[in-house]
Amino acid sequence: MAYLLYSYPKCSTCQNAIKWLESHNIAYEVKDIKENPPTKEEIKSWKEKTDLPLEKFFNTSGLVYREMNLKEIIKVMTQEEIYDCLASDGMLVKRPVLVMDHRVLFGFKEDEWKKELMS
Repeated sequence: MAYLLYSYPKCSTCQNAIKWLESHNIAYEVKDIKENPPTKEEIKSWKEKTDLPLEKFFNTSGLVYREMNLKEIIKVMTQEEIYDCLASDGMLVKRPVLVMDHRVLFGFKEDEWKKELMS
């Protein structure tokens, strides 16, 4: 079974995640998050697979996030507006995103991935 990995080719964290998946012989399909951003519906399905608040879906260190001043704006956005915002630009989404049947992981934390994928 192959997992879906939303990644950005120039992102070193994404590159590390790919190396880790390959070194553990874990099948995955990669999607460029900038060229093929997740849809609002996909993001909603991710929310069902995680206990993270929607705010944690954002790439808070990204240029687009900072340019839009989302740190402040997000505080007054509705949930629907947050979904729309995340779906509007793949670079707003924290990456890599590893989508599994039962769970979704944001960012690459080796211990978390090991626990989820190798237990």
